[in-house]
Amino acid sequence: MSVLDRFKLDGKVALVTAGAGPLFGSSITEALAEAGATVITASRSLERNEAYAAELRSKGFDAHGMQVDIGDAASIEGLRAAVKERFGRLDVLVNSALSRPKGMSVVEEVTLESLEVNARADMVGLILMCKAFCPDMAERGRGSVINIASIYGLVGNDPNLYLETDMKPPIVYPFLKGGMINMTRSLAAHYGKRGVRVNSISPGGYSPDAPEPFAGRYSQRCPLGRMMTNEDIQGAVVFLASDASQYVTGANLAVDGGWTAI
Repeated sequence: MSVLDRFKLDGKVALVTAGAGPLFGSSITEALAEAGATVITASRSLERNEAYAAELRSKGFDAHGMQVDIGDAASIEGLRAAVKERFGRLDVLVNSALSRPKGMSVVEEVTLESLEVNARADMVGLILMCKAFCPDMAERGRGSVINIASIYGLVGNDPNLYLETDMKPPIVYPFLKGGMINMTRSLAAHYGKRGVRVNSISPGGYSPDAPEPFAGRYSQRCPLGRMMTNEDIQGAVVFLASDASQYVTGANLAVDGGWTAI
């Protein structure tokens, strides 16, 4: 098999949580589909997922929309059963769903309610998704899990970026993403000998609607001189999903324009 052939995902079934959403999800789903995978996008809105799957099918891709609430254990088990019944297996799991409740901001503004919502979706839900799908992958001796983390799981917020804007540096988000990266390492060690690879991607600053003071300061500090676009994450996801990365597990790939290098 040639090097380029190892990037192909023909015959693989891939699931992307929040895979029809504007925050990377739709780009990730389309990239996996373009690489040849049968893709499933799932979130709370079945209508949105089915509509996006239909859009991808109109382009010639094999895409399907399903429903899941990652804050609900029964919903996750229902998704697992539906995937297994319809496709027989899952080869690639991309955990990209993220809950952003009110109060997810500076520490002085955090509420107990916002903490509980975050913990249920972004911590408990993440772990339950892995619990639901990883054992089946391990039983088959093959699979790839990709967790979408953040540069704020690696470094702290730079408060200077937020000056002269209504934006505020979050405190809960770095906590969750840092935990996701270390959980990725632990799962990689746990499942490695059973053929399941677990990696994470830490995207850099991404906000199409970011006010100019923020976007300008970010771009000036970033070695590549700009904020991230949807397309920037696609190659990294395909690489980690494919056999091109067959000896890569427990890694966190920073796709950040060099932000964490300085």
